[in-house]
Amino acid sequence: MKPALLEVMRMNRICRMVLATCLGSFILVIFYFQSMLHPVMRRNPFGVDICCRKGSRSPLQELYNPTQLELSNTAILHQMRRDQVTDTCRANSAVSRKRRVLTPNDLKHLVVDEDHELIYCYVPKVACTNWKRLMMVLTGRGKYSDPMEIPANEAHVSANLKTLNQYSIPEINHRLKSYMKFLFVREPFERLVSAYRNKFTQKYNTSFHKRYGTKIIKRQRKNATQEALRKGDDVKFEEFVAYLIDPHTQREEPFNEHWQTVYSLCHPCHIHYDLVGKYETLEEDSNYVLQLAGVGSYLKFPTYAKSTRTTDEMTTGFFQNISSEHQTQLYEVYKLDFLMFNYSVPSYLKLE
Repeated sequence: MKPALLEVMRMNRICRMVLATCLGSFILVIFYFQSMLHPVMRRNPFGVDICCRKGSRSPLQELYNPTQLELSNTAILHQMRRDQVTDTCRANSAVSRKRRVLTPNDLKHLVVDEDHELIYCYVPKVACTNWKRLMMVLTGRGKYSDPMEIPANEAHVSANLKTLNQYSIPEINHRLKSYMKFLFVREPFERLVSAYRNKFTQKYNTSFHKRYGTKIIKRQRKNATQEALRKGDDVKFEEFVAYLIDPHTQREEPFNEHWQTVYSLCHPCHIHYDLVGKYETLEEDSNYVLQLAGVGSYLKFPTYAKSTRTTDEMTTGFFQNISSEHQTQLYEVYKLDFLMFNYSVPSYLKLE
């Protein structure tokens, strides 16, 4: 049975299809809403008014009012995912929406594709390298054709993609209203272990060792050697967890994007995301986005078996040495991500 079908069965909710979904949110002081019935007219470089993309429907139109049966069935699943986010935001409004207003700096993770009317909020450790590669193909206007020919380091060069914070406030609100907004999420603790393995167990990540490793060891390790304090290249997972739940850490500065919560990176309680993709159904959800964008016939999400991928079994092993007290505190940090994206409490956790 497909993972997506299992998710539908597990959620066990009444599906409802609507043409528009609104969140009572303020984004940059201006109230915005999702409009499906009146696509915004925009002017092309040649001076001729066009609606959306010439000769085709916009991704938003295809998502909320699909013309193909197979897309209609998938749309039901994504409506349920949107409902889950909305319901969680409402139920936890005191926590999830402490701030009523976002600033342009809060939008630096939202990558904009003008040509296909897409906004993608990238979440590190959730296939964001490959999705940035795809966005470079989509926005490159012929410069790229095969996403896997783009080196990984080039995909992370900020100048190669335009983000929403680079626009004026009226332009930001226009795009939030008119473009299809999507993000990809992952089981929170699996993503956390993936970040730890990548940033603290790989010898080449010296910048993270210096920036965070030395600080973590200084605070969390008794009788640390001078070499460990200087290099910061042997942080234990237990020390990493202790650093994350330390109130001093959270008061000092925001988490690094690789272990920051999704709701803090992408602000789903302030920005209405039309589509929530999942790492567990990555290829299927990614190709659905590309279909909606009208490029699915010639552009596919890159598929390859990654032998070093962090698995659920691997995550279980990392948590074996974490005390139940620290497990409980860590779960509280990431609780909204678990609830918002319908991830159950891991069976290996010993919550107090």
